[in-house]
Amino acid sequence: MTDEAQQTLDDATAVLRSALAGDGDAVVGTFDAVVDRSGLAGAYGVAWCLAAAMVGDDAPTGGAALDFPGIDQAAYDTRWVARFVSAYANDDVDTGEALFGAAMADGLLPDCLLTLAGSTVATLRSRAG
Repeated sequence: MTDEAQQTLDDATAVLRSALAGDGDAVVGTFDAVVDRSGLAGAYGVAWCLAAAMVGDDAPTGGAALDFPGIDQAAYDTRWVARFVSAYANDDVDTGEALFGAAMADGLLPDCLLTLAGSTVATLRSRAG
């Protein structure tokens, strides 16, 4: 594993620890530190790692469909997380990057990343229990 990949994994672990503790400020602070150190590409790497944790190792092969009734009525950050994780599940880096850029341009990236962290924790908890 490269130093950069290890740093991304360490950052994702820090985000998850903060989310597990219910500390949204620490989640945002970790992402801010990643951006300060590695730019938006670093934050994207951490987000992609969180999506990987949500999808897990037992994901079916082939295309994944976004099956989320009422997705168009959901809040921006919820729609973003569903679509970002779907992009990950489909190994669609271009869509993931476009979603990331759109959330940044809309000024909603911090909210989306916080929702992604919370959703990842909820998914991991449901798998464990």
